[in-house]
Amino acid sequence: MRQPRHGRSARRPRVSSAGGREGAPSAPAGTCWLFGTHAVAAALNNPRRVYERLLVTEENHPALEEATRSGRNVRVTPELVQRQRLDDLLGPDAVHQGVALLARILPPMPLDEALERPGPVLVLDQVTDPRNIGAILRSAAAFGAACLVVQDRNAPEETAVLAKAASGALETVPMVREVNLSRAIEQLQKAGCWTVGLDAGGTMLDGASFDGRRVALVLGAEGKGLRRLTRESCDEIAGLYMPGEMESLNVSVAAAVGLYELMRRGMPSAYQKAAAKKPT
Repeated sequence: MRQPRHGRSARRPRVSSAGGREGAPSAPAGTCWLFGTHAVAAALNNPRRVYERLLVTEENHPALEEATRSGRNVRVTPELVQRQRLDDLLGPDAVHQGVALLARILPPMPLDEALERPGPVLVLDQVTDPRNIGAILRSAAAFGAACLVVQDRNAPEETAVLAKAASGALETVPMVREVNLSRAIEQLQKAGCWTVGLDAGGTMLDGASFDGRRVALVLGAEGKGLRRLTRESCDEIAGLYMPGEMESLNVSVAAAVGLYELMRRGMPSAYQKAAAKKPT
């Protein structure tokens, strides 16, 4: 791991506000409420996560059972509450599944430390929707991505909505926040990553062509796509093969398809045979 640059002050934890934009409940500075069985169980299993309160509607809630099955010591005493209490706390649209956890915001992970993990890298250029970020984290976890790199000032803070969409992946895939995305791409290149901007106007994305290379897949916001400077910073531009009538995909779907194409070349032979069979 490289030593931090001299003169660079440590970034303060991002503050989770009441989250009114996303219907999130009020939480003290530096914390957020997480809800949903998978999101809470994953947070309880994360040794990096510090939590303060755990509210459940039943003593043997599935989130607790899932956490204890993994052998993790749950470091907070569950508080048994009525479902209406969670409805009032989290809002009428929250699908909380009878569990809520007040947790501290995860500390940021430096890019060089995240790159010590194996797998491809995802880079997001001003993708701001927390549901899209959560869905991308979920795909990143499914396909073994090392980390998700975002531009700090143009990415959502950690919220219950993001965590719920990630379905536990927020705890397993590091989110790296960088001030300057072009510099982050340059750092990825220096670390041996081949940066591929996923956008129209390039060659077709072909996972087999990247044998022996570690790929960082760069995706832009819906509608705007990659910004000019981001696009020019990439080693190459590639697009997804879409023979149908739609010309574009939701960014979270594009990330999942792109990751699958990158990882397909390492697919076990049994899966390759199954994928090659024609549907009956």
